[in-house]
Amino acid sequence: MQGNHAGEAGAIDVWDRLAARFDTRAGDGLVRWRSWGSGPPLLLLHGGAGSWTHWIRNLQVLQGHFRVLAPHLPGFGESSLPPGLTSAEDLASVMRTALAEVLPPPASFDIVGFSFGGIVAGLVAAGERTRVGSLVLVGPGGLGVDVRPLAEVRRVAAGATVEEVLAADRHNLAGLLIADPAKIDDLALRVFRENVARTRFDLGGIPMTDVLARALPAVTARVVAVYGEHDQFAPGGVEIPRRVLNAARPDLRFTVVEGAGHWVPFEAAEAFNERILEWLTPPPAPPA
Repeated sequence: MQGNHAGEAGAIDVWDRLAARFDTRAGDGLVRWRSWGSGPPLLLLHGGAGSWTHWIRNLQVLQGHFRVLAPHLPGFGESSLPPGLTSAEDLASVMRTALAEVLPPPASFDIVGFSFGGIVAGLVAAGERTRVGSLVLVGPGGLGVDVRPLAEVRRVAAGATVEEVLAADRHNLAGLLIADPAKIDDLALRVFRENVARTRFDLGGIPMTDVLARALPAVTARVVAVYGEHDQFAPGGVEIPRRVLNAARPDLRFTVVEGAGHWVPFEAAEAFNERILEWLTPPPAPPA
């Protein structure tokens, strides 16, 4: 199927029709899930101002090898925002409860978390020590370092024209997510606009805290960290998060994707899709 190639904004509708959808309880609300494929369970946790569509260009590969589980985190997309839910720890607690319903213990699973979803992924993995085999963190925050992009976010006034909205979205995608302006196509614009409009959870200063760095030593899963060479949320360069991550987990594997910005799974989908199976597969045991 051609539905996950860049430029095909209709890919969202195609993959949505193919998905199995279900809800789990989240305190006083619901977590909305989508699932594709069969095989070992793989949990995908989207980034801030995101949804399952952050993975739109990766589903074709992943659903051929895994039972892909892509929830909307509480306060994002179609999931509820229960009252009093304000921290990454709160989100992780809700997701662990939801996971117990979707994948009752002792079932094992792997996790890939992007950006803010990487923080939640690390906290979930730390709490589910016996169940998570591999944890892939794509441009995560929560390392106690400056993650403020250098570019200024452009906002649009009420009553802005379509052209003004698109211009602002292109500017913001370039400043926040995609390094190569040529990769900002109709699909990227649709994903960005729809997700921003549905976001209710306030990240606040969570990405600047060290919540993930503190959690990683408790994670027993194999951990891989993936950064785009030009990650906009690593304004001082990717060596800064590399040092923090390696201090927290000396055995962590750190990978840089050449030429990419923060949204590696989209902008560098071909490279990401070629390597994700390797990142999720444990290395062979050394000879006895």
